[in-house]
Amino acid sequence: MPDRRLVVTENITANGVIEFVEPWFDPGQQDDVDDLLAVMQDQMKREEALLLGRQTFEDFRGYWPKQTDDTTGSTAHLNRVQKYVVSSTLTDPEWENSTVLTGPLVPAVAELKTQGSGGELGVTGSIGVVHELVRADLVDEYRLFVFPVITSLGRTLLPDGVTLRGLTLSEVTRFDSGVVLQVYTAR
Repeated sequence: MPDRRLVVTENITANGVIEFVEPWFDPGQQDDVDDLLAVMQDQMKREEALLLGRQTFEDFRGYWPKQTDDTTGSTAHLNRVQKYVVSSTLTDPEWENSTVLTGPLVPAVAELKTQGSGGELGVTGSIGVVHELVRADLVDEYRLFVFPVITSLGRTLLPDGVTLRGLTLSEVTRFDSGVVLQVYTAR
């Protein structure tokens, strides 16, 4: 059985910022998102499991299960998909299909990649987790939804001192909203 691919998906500014220090990303305020939504729904179908840092997990848990009128499919997907939350302090995830990973991240994720049926292990948000996975060279693909914004506020996709070389640009899609999806394959 093939290993799961570890896919990092991030909303990102044109200059690489993924942290929302200021409100540069608000999905509820975007127009013309039908084409973007179709791509996101396709990506959700391929995702067997989701890996999140504690803060992103708690943000998702506090918002998505309460969305009773969600027509995007995100609520159903997030309630259904197996979720792994990285935390040394959380004991009860309080969300169905959730498991807390308390040990060292790199070996735990390497093991998660060998499980499943060859689908994807997704990561989104979770900047500290992403930085550790990048340093450990565990990421197979980067899906970057690039927003037409430039800001000097917030952390970037890559941790300090890291340069990624040898990536293959495998897809570029421009959406009506002005967002551009860039997909880079690392292996």
